[in-house]
Amino acid sequence: MGLTNRTPEQKVASMFDKIAPNYDAMNSLISLGGHRHWRKITMKELNVQRGSFAIDVCCGTGDWTIALAKAVGPAGQVVGLDFSDEMLKIAQKKVYQQGLQDRITLVKGDAMQLPYHDGIFNVATIGFGLRNVPDANQVLHEMARVVIPGGTVACLETSQPTNPVIKLGWRAYFSLVPLMAKIVVNKYHEYDYLQRTTDEFVSAKELVKMFQKAGLTNVSYQTFTFGAAALHLGKRLRP
Repeated sequence: MGLTNRTPEQKVASMFDKIAPNYDAMNSLISLGGHRHWRKITMKELNVQRGSFAIDVCCGTGDWTIALAKAVGPAGQVVGLDFSDEMLKIAQKKVYQQGLQDRITLVKGDAMQLPYHDGIFNVATIGFGLRNVPDANQVLHEMARVVIPGGTVACLETSQPTNPVIKLGWRAYFSLVPLMAKIVVNKYHEYDYLQRTTDEFVSAKELVKMFQKAGLTNVSYQTFTFGAAALHLGKRLRP
């Protein structure tokens, strides 16, 4: 399996450390607030059960981690894992503000080598992180490995519209993202990288094949906002 992102991992981690303070605001600006709506639909599709054990890989500033924690309830537990210290610091503040420290554990770790035994989580999620890891195939294999048989793996990620006219407009808009970031937060190069990874990542249909290669079954996907983002779901095979 080849690399899906050739930017060195340490360079990516350093970049996320730099953009962490403005990440949430810029994410809302770039997606025009769509990321909240997409995650809300995703949580409905996941139908996380009370008392579940979940892991949010590449958890960033912790929004999806917190949504999972609310879903699992006091009897459940959620791990939020990321490689950026600064992102985790912001996530930790949010966890305490929400009073969810009793059911959320934040861990600095590598999505390519999850520090957990096989088959212990009911749900494994990754939101807008799969395109930023060196090998997305390896990360999907790891997520499939750590969920229980019948457990769910979910990926919410930017995608590419298939309609030629919409795709042209989508590319034109995203080409402006680095300039927007330069004006708003003076971070041109970091958001130029994020724009490139969005444009270069695999299509929604290709990601289905990657899920299947990772050993996941019943793989399905749906797209949002004319294909600007996609949610993929898969189940770990039962023995």
